[in-house]
Amino acid sequence: MVIDFKRFFENNSASDSFEGEISRERLDEIDGYTFIPPVALKGEILNRAGIVTMKYTASVRIDAVCDRCLRRLVKEFSFDFEHVIVKEVFDEYNDEYIAAESDCLDMDELAVSDFLTEMPSRILCREDCKGLCPRCGADLNEAACRCDI
Repeated sequence: MVIDFKRFFENNSASDSFEGEISRERLDEIDGYTFIPPVALKGEILNRAGIVTMKYTASVRIDAVCDRCLRRLVKEFSFDFEHVIVKEVFDEYNDEYIAAESDCLDMDELAVSDFLTEMPSRILCREDCKGLCPRCGADLNEAACRCDI
């Protein structure tokens, strides 16, 4: 999804909302997670006194395996983001502003970058998951094993 910011840059009181999805093809390119489409994006763009801001929520579902007990699970996440959008950035290492070159911004690219930085490095079926016994492999969530550890 590409958003055209031209009218927001030109009008100091412009505002609008948007909804969209990240394409399945783009999600399939990401290593490390198995995403369940759609990854939904919903947000708003505002120009207040010449400053263009974009706030949006990314709703993400993944098919994963618990890092402790190896159970399959579907995990849902909702991440909120806010960015100041500018026509160009003079410092390529600037993290404060997002440049909409030629007045357009590829939301798929931005959203993927945003939510990948927020995804947990460990996926658990539940916060208090006890995992597997390192000796016999028993699922300690179901019962205590009889190993002498």
